[in-house]
Amino acid sequence: MLSNMVVSIEQHVDWISHLLEHMRGQGVTVVEPTHAAENGWAEHCAEVASGTLYPRARSWYTGHNVPGKPSVFMPYVGGVGNYRDTCEQVAQTGYAGLLFDQNEGSRVPSPGVVP
Repeated sequence: MLSNMVVSIEQHVDWISHLLEHMRGQGVTVVEPTHAAENGWAEHCAEVASGTLYPRARSWYTGHNVPGKPSVFMPYVGGVGNYRDTCEQVAQTGYAGLLFDQNEGSRVPSPGVVP
C-alpha cells in the first residue's frame, strides 16, 4: 500500500509532534534534512517504485504535466509498515539525518550524521 499523505497523515502529525518536543528539549527552533539524507530517501523511493508502473506514468501525479519539470514519483510504495518503521528509526536515533539550528546561522547535526 502507498504511504502517502492521506494514508499516513495521523502518523505524520504524531511524528512531527514528537520532533517538536525533542527540539524544545534541545532549545532549538529550526530543523532541516541533510542533503545526504534527502538524496538518500529520494533514491530509495525511486528504487522501490521502479518495480511498479507508477514512475512510468505521464501524469500530474509525477509532475509530468509541467513542462521542464523532472518527472518524479515520491509516494512511498514500500508499504506503510516499512515507512513507519523507518520514521521510528530516525526518531530513535536522535533524528539522524536532520540538522538543528540553535542560533541563526549555526547548524547542529544530529548524532552520528555528517551534513
